[in-house]
Amino acid sequence: MDAREVENASSPLWMVSQAPALNELVVSLRAARAELESGSGGRLTFSRTKLSQARAEFTAMIRRGERDLHALAGLLAQQLLGTFGLRSSAIGEVEHTHERFTITVDVTEDELARSTDLDLGTRILARLAIAEQRGWMRATLVSNVVEYEPTGPNPANVYRVLTRIKAEEEIWNKVVDELFDLDRIVLRDKQLQHLSRYVKDVFGIKLVVGGEEDAYRLQEQLLTLSFPPQQLEARGLPVDELHQRLQFVESKDYLQRPSRKQSGWTALKSVVHWAGKTFEIQVQPLSNFLHERERLTRESHASFKSTRERVRDEVAQRLPLFGFYRALLEWLFVDPSSEPPRQEGVDVVLVD
Repeated sequence: MDAREVENASSPLWMVSQAPALNELVVSLRAARAELESGSGGRLTFSRTKLSQARAEFTAMIRRGERDLHALAGLLAQQLLGTFGLRSSAIGEVEHTHERFTITVDVTEDELARSTDLDLGTRILARLAIAEQRGWMRATLVSNVVEYEPTGPNPANVYRVLTRIKAEEEIWNKVVDELFDLDRIVLRDKQLQHLSRYVKDVFGIKLVVGGEEDAYRLQEQLLTLSFPPQQLEARGLPVDELHQRLQFVESKDYLQRPSRKQSGWTALKSVVHWAGKTFEIQVQPLSNFLHERERLTRESHASFKSTRERVRDEVAQRLPLFGFYRALLEWLFVDPSSEPPRQEGVDVVLVD
């Protein structure tokens, strides 16, 4: 597979932007994987300069993806909510006690354009210090979402529009996921299938409605939704078919009981193309959304990030090369001055 093929892959991660250095790294690692799986071993050589370029491209790629995500969410909010307010809701966890809490602050669309969603959540928690008998404690970020909330009733009975970004993992995890097609591995493994929603769909939008009937009505509305030219122009977006309409790639109904996931999560879930990018859109009844939010806030509930880590750990046990590649990418991007990870028959070299 060459760089162009990687760029054109169906994965949302690689569709959000062209990234030559990152794609070059993926191509070289993919070729090396084939050699290692054949048992022939080999020598892996990496350039410090190109690794730095790949890291910069990854960061820029995610920021552009977030900007496009909020452009789409803003357009949907205008169409469905009318007037709305913006809030950033961060779920934090207190160090040592592991107690969880939610804190919400008002934000503006300008702030969204300047920061990633995770930056917003991190900054919110950075302002806090929690008093405890032993002294002051800090909090770490579990999850952060941006919420578009209506200022009044709307015909579609939409309670809020939320953005969700699964890009908080470090770059080495994302690259390895793509190299080994982690989503396909999880779907193929019956013991891991119930965790499949934790490992794909980088950029997502959730539309929370009153009940199931509202969800089906809204889903039908989305199929024919068209954004007016004046709304696109106001956001500096092109007035063309790619930006005016959602192109539905697939839709799945998890509202009906036979198709509900084991976790109890329910929604109408679609993958769409908009502006040349890929997004997930969920339409979810309010009662299930509140249940999901309550579970995330509870101390005993594992966050999306930790659950994805568990998925990767289980795959690494079944596929040792996957585990080696995770260690290799973490070494390359975090601490290449330390000793590289070891794999029988493989020499790892860092140059310039």
